[in-house]
Amino acid sequence: MKFFIDTANLGQIKEAHEMGILDGVTTNPSLMAKEGIKGKKAVEQHYIDICNIVDGDVSAEVISTDFDSIIKEGKHLSKLHEKIVVKVPMIKDGVKAMKWFTDHGIATNCTLVFSAGQAILAAKAGAKYVSPFIGRIDDSGWNGVELVQQISQIYSIQGYKTQILAASIRSSLHIIQCAEAGADVCTCPLDSIMGLLKHPLTDIGLAKFLEDAKKFA
Repeated sequence: MKFFIDTANLGQIKEAHEMGILDGVTTNPSLMAKEGIKGKKAVEQHYIDICNIVDGDVSAEVISTDFDSIIKEGKHLSKLHEKIVVKVPMIKDGVKAMKWFTDHGIATNCTLVFSAGQAILAAKAGAKYVSPFIGRIDDSGWNGVELVQQISQIYSIQGYKTQILAASIRSSLHIIQCAEAGADVCTCPLDSIMGLLKHPLTDIGLAKFLEDAKKFA
């Protein structure tokens, strides 16, 4: 399973990259605003800066909701850098636009997916990634990880090539569960990834080794 970091913070992206575990980045307008990035030119330059750090795909989200505007915006984003994947919402014109992008060699990430039916439409439209929102599904009283498992089973049976990108990850446990459920990619905050490092027995063991090592000093 690939690890993407869900942020627009260059410091966190660099930290994950330096660990050697970063495969890509996902962003959205809210994450850009959180970093104080304002204005179209500044946002576009920030995408380029992110692409210059990572080795893999960088999802850049359109803010349009009608077909013509999505196409115009997506074409522009895709030209910013070869690593850009156009992030498109799961709406009727979004599905139509994803098919157009697919036919014209532009990779897409279908975002705001909350059902297997939506995931099927994304795959039929040729999306490179489909992003089920695990945490938000859990918040609504359903099981987000079970949706990942369901989509994985459907894609396997039908031979769809779209990769399942588990999004809205809330914890390190979510990462492990999504890996078990068949997610191809997990995108999450850096804190969730760093949480995978932690185990009390590791801390106890290391402390014991270091204490014993003092005997040889």
